[in-house]
Amino acid sequence: MSTDPFHEFDSRQWTRREFFAAAVVAAASPTAFGAAADRRTLRGYPDHQSYKPGDTLRLHTSIEFDKFDLSIDRVGKDRKRVHEAKGIAGKAWPIPANSSSKGCDWPAGVEIPIGDDWRTGYYEADISASLGRTSSERKSTKIPFVVRSEKPGKDTKILLQLSTNTDNAYNAYNTWGGHSLYAYNSRNKEQGRRVSSHRPMPWGPYKRWEAPFVRWAETHGYRLDYAVNNDLELHPEILDRYNLILSVGHDEYWSTAMRDSLEGFVARGGNAAFFGGNVACWQVRAEEAGSALVCYKEYFKEDPLYQPDGPNPLLSTLWSHHLLDRPENRMTGVGALHGGFHKSHGQYMDGSGAFTAHRPEHWIFAGAGMKAGAEFGGKHSVVGYECDGCEFELKDGLPHPTGRDGTPENFQILASAPAKWGPEATLLWYDKWPKDQQGAACLGLYTKEGGGTVFTAGTTDWSHGLQGKPDPVVDRVTRNVMDKLSKRA
Repeated sequence: MSTDPFHEFDSRQWTRREFFAAAVVAAASPTAFGAAADRRTLRGYPDHQSYKPGDTLRLHTSIEFDKFDLSIDRVGKDRKRVHEAKGIAGKAWPIPANSSSKGCDWPAGVEIPIGDDWRTGYYEADISASLGRTSSERKSTKIPFVVRSEKPGKDTKILLQLSTNTDNAYNAYNTWGGHSLYAYNSRNKEQGRRVSSHRPMPWGPYKRWEAPFVRWAETHGYRLDYAVNNDLELHPEILDRYNLILSVGHDEYWSTAMRDSLEGFVARGGNAAFFGGNVACWQVRAEEAGSALVCYKEYFKEDPLYQPDGPNPLLSTLWSHHLLDRPENRMTGVGALHGGFHKSHGQYMDGSGAFTAHRPEHWIFAGAGMKAGAEFGGKHSVVGYECDGCEFELKDGLPHPTGRDGTPENFQILASAPAKWGPEATLLWYDKWPKDQQGAACLGLYTKEGGGTVFTAGTTDWSHGLQGKPDPVVDRVTRNVMDKLSKRA
């Protein structure tokens, strides 16, 4: 077990600041912090990130209680219980020192067949145990996973692939076991080079970005099939069953196989919509059947595949790096190097959070009542956190891409907002990036010769405009994209 007294309560990790703040609450009101005061833990992870009906879900658990209960819900616009069991025998296992990079290697504590009635979607397995003081006092943790469609494309032509390579359990930012692919939140500020999904992962980013989109879509009658990032690598054959592939939120880490699959799909006439930002910024290499990711990032010279004189097609660094020479702009239309922060990291903290429309006559604005120069999305700050853009120049007052950064020359910039990488940006090390560059979030699209169209919102926070009472323009643009691109040309 961990010897760090601040390492974790339950299955989440706590900073020292969080620990002391919680301790103050507990001292003032002993019952307010009752669950966390019991140091026994429940931890777990699935053997895969996605399944289909007929597969067996194996939950690898380490339980410091004699007995625990299990419930599994599909989480969309509402929750639907699909499985429940009580009084399962618990057993604890040690945490390996290299668990963040190699996984925990715990045996499966629970095995459950995925039923034919488990509709495709995002699922949460909740494992909980009684603290024994009162019937209502329990400790619990959630284990997320995805169920794919048993018959891809049969019930819908829209596939949402969740950004499972990236945040918190999403994988790259998750520090459980000590290290992520970042120094700032890793033990001793030591940045990892490899991370494993075979460790506990709280999928917070789903709730921040993808859940608002899912609730909006399911509420308004859009049926979606679901997958995860590495399904584009492990199951690329499913893509051609769909007309539209979606990415939402913060889809930062892509492998060569993922890009090959998606770009091939678009070249064959399929459509893609990136309702997010910072998309495909870093190349990763998947290992161990997709359960581990390798990315050396700014330490690319340590990558065993680094070749000083090239070629470097699998180098795990920026997709836009000159040694790799495959900027994400060629896939999404935009990229990180000409984007930046907005209302984040000290950049444009007083910004409007809104886009300015440039070409309101375009079909994506149909029914929105937009005029040139009008703003939209500011109330929900849809331009926020991280943004993607492209190099462009003004002609007759309208932005046109130069194409020098890899953006297709037929990419149409339909709306934009200012953005900039600040002094905390992890891109400052890149030797061919102008340090004081002014960036922009660029919303737009382009069409390939084969007929496939790619739309991008250019901002991680687009889905925030679909929460609660949606922004009417964000709602309309999203509907227009979904309605048109879910049909092939």
